[in-house]
Amino acid sequence: MEKIQFAVDDGKETAEFYVLDQTRINGRDYLLVAESTEDEAEALILRDTAPEDAQESVYEIVSDDTELSAVAKVFEEMIGDIEFKQED
Repeated sequence: MEKIQFAVDDGKETAEFYVLDQTRINGRDYLLVAESTEDEAEALILRDTAPEDAQESVYEIVSDDTELSAVAKVFEEMIGDIEFKQED
């Protein structure tokens, strides 16, 4: 499982996440990431917001409930033994 670093906001700080899976839906790339590989780890779904011709990806957390539910369902089907629980 690949662990990658993301630059946070101003680029001075970084965060490391394990990439659990990735997919492309309606022309947009999504990553399922987690800070750990332990059971019941907190996971995030990130969407690439960079233009198609950009050399680097720019990811942001998916926060729209409708989009989040739809993409989570795709990841659940892809991985099979995963279940998402949204926090309020």
